Amino acid sequence: MNAPRSKKIAALAAAAIVAVPSAALAGDAHQDNTWAAKQAIKGGQARNVILLIGDGMGDSEITIARNYQVGANGRLAMDKLPLTGAYTTYAVQKADPSKPDYVTDSAASGSGWATGHKTYNGAISVTPDGKPKPTILELAKASGYKTGNVTTAELQDATPAVLGSHVINRDCKGPDAMATCAVNDKVNGGAGSIAEQLVQTKPDLLLGGGKQYFDQTVKAGQYKGLTVAQQAQANGYQIVTDAAGLAAAKGDKPILGAFAKNNMDLEWVGPTPTRTGTAPAKCAVNTARTASQPHLVDMATKALDVLDKQTRHSKKGFFLQIEGASIDKQDHAANPCGQIGETVGFDAAIKKVLDYQKRNPDTLVVVTADHGHTSQIVEAATLGYTATLITHDDATMTISYATAEITGSQQHTGTEVRIAAGGPQAANVLGVTNQTDLFFTMKRALGLR
Repeated sequence: MNAPRSKKIAALAAAAIVAVPSAALAGDAHQDNTWAAKQAIKGGQARNVILLIGDGMGDSEITIARNYQVGANGRLAMDKLPLTGAYTTYAVQKADPSKPDYVTDSAASGSGWATGHKTYNGAISVTPDGKPKPTILELAKASGYKTGNVTTAELQDATPAVLGSHVINRDCKGPDAMATCAVNDKVNGGAGSIAEQLVQTKPDLLLGGGKQYFDQTVKAGQYKGLTVAQQAQANGYQIVTDAAGLAAAKGDKPILGAFAKNNMDLEWVGPTPTRTGTAPAKCAVNTARTASQPHLVDMATKALDVLDKQTRHSKKGFFLQIEGASIDKQDHAANPCGQIGETVGFDAAIKKVLDYQKRNPDTLVVVTADHGHTSQIVEAATLGYTATLITHDDATMTISYATAEITGSQQHTGTEVRIAAGGPQAANVLGVTNQTDLFFTMKRALGLR
């Protein structure tokens, strides 16, 4: 695809995200879901498993995005899965793992569904004593499945990192950032930083941000003196750095797409909350976001196309994780339009996955979050830091952030969060489960030992 055409398509896609509701409206509220639920409860083995993580996407964040984008009586794509439950998200205390840490971070929560083990905040797929545990992606790959890992954050950020790396501190993202992970450092005989381990694990697709860590130099071992990106190329990866490169990439070799120095740019912008509130406003497309960055739905589409083609004639399919990462990051920043835009962009990727599942019903699809967050829908006169938006219903919605000063970082909450699913083994999300149960559901679906 030539560059002018790709820029035009990206611009149209960005505009469409604001203008077009992502799912049907009120007519769906009274449909009979019995058949879909019965099909989802059948169990059996899946050919593919697709896990979609909305980082920080608690029930409040979903409701805020729904109200804004499709209205209170509308439904997002994520609302259409046939079976829904809730799961608990707590971590454990590092000093005493017998005790819960009720408010998890993304590292501990991701390690839970990735390995089936609880751990402490900041740990990446290691137990509280620092021992690595095999992840669902590593087990799937070893069993002959194709694998993919897609995010709008740095690929070295906690949620993507838990699938293909094992370090004692989530901040050890590249060879230059190993001060708190001496035991994992290659110079000490360890497996290396998160970036190094990701390319050593070698999923078939790695798509997201974090280019700066792939540009750092390996300090020991076989690839000493090369950058991590060069190490990836030596391991067979093709490197792409923009939307046009992603569109043109063939699926005959693993693809490493690093589309931003750090996290990828936001979809939407809007008002900043204040102690006295804001005038009712609409969100706007982030014009600073260049067409060189693919949207999450673009990355999800490429991943599905590549993995489907690679497995079309094989007995085993694929495991794919897709993260809408900056729902959390913009909740931290008390940025309602940033948060909503990322949720709506994530929902577009969910719709793409559900369309794929319709054609491939032997696919287990799970949509969930890693933890809850701080944003709340409140009455307009509420004290605190608030902003007011005009929703799809042409009504005002006031959003409050109350866990920190506006100049600081808003905080996670310890609430249970939604988990929804369809396809083989989807019934295992019903009721209230534990975050670690998801690992065993996916493992069972793929027939892994």
